[in-house]
Amino acid sequence: MDTKLLLIDTATMLFQQKGYKSVGLNEILKACNVTKGALYHHFPNGKEELLITCLHRLNEAITTDIEAIFSRHQSTKNATLSMIDTLIHKFEKEGTITGYTFSSIVSEMATMSEPVRKACSELYENILHIYCSKLLTEGFSNESASSIALMMTASIEGAMMLCLTQKSTDPLKTVAKLLPNLLKSI
Repeated sequence: MDTKLLLIDTATMLFQQKGYKSVGLNEILKACNVTKGALYHHFPNGKEELLITCLHRLNEAITTDIEAIFSRHQSTKNATLSMIDTLIHKFEKEGTITGYTFSSIVSEMATMSEPVRKACSELYENILHIYCSKLLTEGFSNESASSIALMMTASIEGAMMLCLTQKSTDPLKTVAKLLPNLLKSI
C-alpha cells in the first residue's frame, strides 16, 4: 500500500474509533511507521486536510456500499433491512461499525471547520439521495420521499451511535423492526 493510502486508512480508523481531537499526528505517524515529512508531503495543510480526505474516502465507500445494497432489492423496505442487517453483522463480528459511522466526527468538528462540515454534509446528502430515489421509484411523492429519507438517515445514524455507546445491536434491531411501518404508513 502506498504511503498516502496508508495514512488515509489509518487516520480514518483512528478518527472513527477515538474522535478527531483525541488522535494526534504522532499517533497516526507511529501507526503508519512514517515520518512527519511524509505526512506533510501528502497533506501540506496537516491534520485537517487529512481528515477531509478521510471523509471524502468514507463518502465514496459508504455511498458505494449503500448503492450496491439498494440496487439488489426492489423495495426500500428490503434494501434498508438488508443494510441494517449488514451493520448488525459487522458490529457483532468486530464490536464496532467503523467504516459506516462518522457521526462522532460531525459532532466534534462540523461547527469548528467549514470544510469539514461541508465534507460531512456531502456524505449525508448522498445517503439521503439514495434513499429518496428508491422511495420515488416506489411511487412516493417528492415531499414524502424526502421526509422519509431524512427520517431513515437520522434513525439509522442514531441507532449506530447508540450501538456503539451501549455495546449492543439492540438499537439497530429496533430500527429494523419499526422502519417498515414508516415505509407503508405514508
